[in-house]
Amino acid sequence: MIKTGGPRTVGVPSPEARLRFGTELQELGGGPRRRLPMVDDEPAFELSFYCGTCPLLFRRLETATEKLVLEDMQEQLGGPLDNPDDNGVIEAFGALLPEGEYLPLLLDVEPRLVLPGKEGDYFSGEQVMAWGIDQFWGLPQYLHTPYYRTFETVVDANAHLYEFVVPMVPPTWNEKKRVEEYVTLMEQGTVPTAVAISTLDVCQSALDLADDPAAHWGLTHFLLDGHHKLEAAATARRPVRLLSLLTLGESLAGAEDAARLPALRAQSHSARATG
Repeated sequence: MIKTGGPRTVGVPSPEARLRFGTELQELGGGPRRRLPMVDDEPAFELSFYCGTCPLLFRRLETATEKLVLEDMQEQLGGPLDNPDDNGVIEAFGALLPEGEYLPLLLDVEPRLVLPGKEGDYFSGEQVMAWGIDQFWGLPQYLHTPYYRTFETVVDANAHLYEFVVPMVPPTWNEKKRVEEYVTLMEQGTVPTAVAISTLDVCQSALDLADDPAAHWGLTHFLLDGHHKLEAAATARRPVRLLSLLTLGESLAGAEDAARLPALRAQSHSARATG
């Protein structure tokens, strides 16, 4: 964990932002509001509901088809970013986002690609322990996207932090030649940098009979830049640096929770012990 200072205001007026957060009713005439990261005014993902007792969620929607790569930043991101303020990376990517308070986090991650329903899937493993299966579908939550697991650790006796990196488009859309080029560079010791907008959602099951009643802190990084890098890192089992711009206004967590992230992220990796 490399500290990058406290929260700061970045971004542009919401109507001008390529990525912004919106809400809509799940059903005509009522129903819970859905939290929706929007890319170019198209809903990209459905996130956890506002109640705080519903399960963590980042379900990809059919209109999630765009990445937000800044070509003029590629040279700066080709290696390990040590201070994003030195070369304007935060300001450049902030211009894609709605104006607000963001906490920059500079992290080293070792991603592991996970497929929904397969080995290591949080949503059919740890989440089922806390919330059970979806009562309507009779199945675990299904995300419609592969994603990367990177880190988890203890918050306290009653809470656990889970970290995810979510590509805007599936790894199958990546250019294999570019992935192979990054694999070669990583095997030679290069640690490139990816950029994400992130949310921290603190969710806790209200089920009295939950097998794991702990609160789940979901630190979710939505990739703006670095789709090929993350796939290469997962393939080569090598680290990649991640600049996270954590939105404070759109997270389901208090400012005091977000302020704990640098210390929590500096802890050792630790899986949740249940049962």
